[in-house]
Amino acid sequence: MALTRDFKETVVSRVKSDPAFAQALLDEAVNLFLKGEPDIARLVLRDLVNATVGFEGLALDIHKSSKSVHRMLSRSGNPTMENFSAIITAIKKALHVDIKAQVVPG
Repeated sequence: MALTRDFKETVVSRVKSDPAFAQALLDEAVNLFLKGEPDIARLVLRDLVNATVGFEGLALDIHKSSKSVHRMLSRSGNPTMENFSAIITAIKKALHVDIKAQVVPG
């Protein structure tokens, strides 16, 4: 029998052991959002929250209920810009990173 590991467990383990991977996930989530793919960005953020601050910790940090944060980052979630910004800020703080936007000709 082949040994398998749940995808979410793999992401959590990799984020905890590889800061560059965690930073790449945050970068991907922000880029997806900016490219007009907020649905996928929310799901990437959800995995990142699970692997870093957790939903309870995030809820405390952004002064929302855990249930509300779960809803915001669900497949059908629709966080306000204020909430999205607060989530990104909390994750940046947890990862000890900063985000810099760069505009390039398309």
